[in-house]
This record gives sequence, structure tokens and C-alpha cells, in this order.
Amino acid sequence: MSKQNPLPVIAEECCAPLAREPISKDDAAELAKVLKAVADPVRLRLLSLIAARDEETCVCDLLPEFDLSQPTISHHLKTLREAGLIGSERRGTWVYSWVIPQALDRLSALFDTAREEAGVR
Repeated sequence: MSKQNPLPVIAEECCAPLAREPISKDDAAELAKVLKAVADPVRLRLLSLIAARDEETCVCDLLPEFDLSQPTISHHLKTLREAGLIGSERRGTWVYSWVIPQALDRLSALFDTAREEAGVR
């Protein structure tokens, strides 16, 4: 028979909850929609491209960055808009988009809180 080694005792502070207060049911539903929107690689990249510009971005400037059709890009932009991450405005034939800073701030705060609670700097 083999001798079994006891499992090490782990200090409680290593496994602290990610947040002191759980988020509300409504906030969880809203954040889930945002996280679902950015969970897609194309939408995450679109958001990044729009955020990297200091001005509103025409969908025509985004098209060359992808091997996707204009309707597909527009669909992804609509998903980001419905999640509240970007705003947009039609000007003639093209749609111009911009990032909504408060939405990104809220998303960032979620991860900042988790990082602080975990003791990560």
C-alpha cells in the first residue's frame, strides 16, 4: 500500500471572493449582455479599432481590416450598439461609430474590482 500525503492547508486569504458585494440581478443581466457582445473576436476587434481612434469611425474605414462583408460588419456593430458599448449615426450612405466611454469605464471597473479584491496589482 502506498502512503498518502495529506493535502496542504491553504490560507483563507488566497481564496477571497472576487467582490465584497455581489452585483444585483439587473446589473448581472446588463453586464452579461456587454460581456457576451465583446466575447466575439470580430466584435472585440471592432471595438478596439473604434476606441483606438480619436474621432468617429466610418464603417468604410473598418471594412479593409476584415475578410467579412459590409452587412456582417454592420451586424456586429449593431450588437455592440445594442450592448451600449458604441454609439452611431448614419451620414448619407455610411454609418459612423464611436465608443461610449462610460460603458468602457463600467466594464473596466468590474475587472478592477476583481483584481483589487484578489490582491493583484
